[in-house]
Amino acid sequence: MNFISILMIGIGLSMDAFAVSLTMGLNTSKDNRLKIALRSGLFFGIFQGLMPLIGWALGINFTEYIQAIDHWIAFALLSFIGGKMVYESIKGDEDEEKEMDFSYKRFLILAIATSIDALAVGVSFAFLSVNIFYAAIIIACTTFLLSIIAVYIGRAFGEILKSKSELIGGIILVIMGIKILIEHLSGK
Repeated sequence: MNFISILMIGIGLSMDAFAVSLTMGLNTSKDNRLKIALRSGLFFGIFQGLMPLIGWALGINFTEYIQAIDHWIAFALLSFIGGKMVYESIKGDEDEEKEMDFSYKRFLILAIATSIDALAVGVSFAFLSVNIFYAAIIIACTTFLLSIIAVYIGRAFGEILKSKSELIGGIILVIMGIKILIEHLSGK
């Protein structure tokens, strides 16, 4: 898998963290903006980078048994995750908090929650020819940067993008799943 494909997956995976960081930006004072942006980038970036490694380690144990269907697994996982993100963005979230808790505990919980999808993507990477460490670094760096940017966008532009970021991320993951399936079925 090439850099652009991994970057696209990284962007897709980072959309949950982007949406949360955007919300944090909405609820951040100008004085706390840099601190919250860096904390957001670090927590989300680290977890988004670690989860594919964990998923890959779990998935690699099954490679020899399911190589014949690996592309279907990658397609199914990416399409499921992407479809779930699209569904959740259309369905909406009615229990959003008015005041954001910026504690380390809160960041840890949010980082784990937003990186579960990356765990499943890591499992799918076990069935593809992907340098997992290279992919994890790209995903972590992408999430780090987009989370920082999201805090600033949230602070500057309010709620305009919040409902769209998860939709965009879901669409990107579905497209990547379809691309992987087409590549494997066409023998490329």
